Amino acid sequence: MFAKYLADQGMPTEIQNIHREHTEAFIGHLVSTFKPATAANRYRSLRVFFKWAVEEGEIKQSPMQNMKPPHVPDEPPAVLTEDELRMLLKTCEGKSYEDRRDNAIIGMLLDTGMRRAEIAGLKVDDVDLDLNVAIVLGKGRRPRSCPFGRKTAAAIDRYLRVRDGPRDANLPTLWLGRHGRMTDSGIFHVVTERARAAGLEGVFVHQFRHTFAHSYLAGGGNEGDLMMLAGWRSREMLGRYGASLSSFS
Repeated sequence: MFAKYLADQGMPTEIQNIHREHTEAFIGHLVSTFKPATAANRYRSLRVFFKWAVEEGEIKQSPMQNMKPPHVPDEPPAVLTEDELRMLLKTCEGKSYEDRRDNAIIGMLLDTGMRRAEIAGLKVDDVDLDLNVAIVLGKGRRPRSCPFGRKTAAAIDRYLRVRDGPRDANLPTLWLGRHGRMTDSGIFHVVTERARAAGLEGVFVHQFRHTFAHSYLAGGGNEGDLMMLAGWRSREMLGRYGASLSSFS
C-alpha cells in the first residue's frame, strides 16, 4: 500500500530515496482515509519494515526516525443492549440440535467473555456443571476459570443431552458441527447467522467480551477480578471499558 501510494503521488519508490516527508504524507493519507487505529497499526508495521531495512544494511537511517504515531482517541467498545441479547437468544429457543447448541454458545459467550478461540477450544471435560465453571486456555496457553450463570448451565445441560446424536459425539470437543468439531470460524458463523435471524447488524463475537466486561464493571465488579476473569495482563483494557461506562452514564 505504501509503495502504491508513493507511485501514485510521483514520489520516490527506491528505498534509498524515501525520506521522512514521504512517510509523513502516507501516514497523513491513512489518517484521512481510515480509522485512527488502522492508521496507527500500519504506522507500526512500516516502522518495523524500515528498522529491518536498517539492520540489513539496505539504508543507513530509517525515514521514520523521531516520527510520532498518529493519535488514537479512546473509543468506547461497542456493547450489546439487553433488547439485542433477548432478540439473539429468541432465535434459538427451539428444540433442534442447532438451537440448543447455539443457545449454549451465546450464553457462554455472554456470561464469561471468552475469546472466540477460547470457546472453540473447550472440551466436554473442561465444563463443570456442578460448580458452573469452565476452564479455558487463554493467550500464552495460560489456563483460567470462567464461571457462568444458572441459565447458561441449563442451556449447556440441554445441549449435552442432544450432543450424543451426531456421529462425532465421541470427540472430546464440546461444540460439534455438521462436520465434526467446531472451529473458531464455526463460532463466528453461529453468531453472525443468529444476528442475521434477529435482524441485527454489526454483531461480532468479540462484542460479547465487550458486553461482559461492561456489565461486570457496571454492576460494581472489582477491576482486579475482571482482569483475572478476562485473562488480561495489562490494565490498558480497563481504561477502555471505563470509557464505555462513561458513555452510558
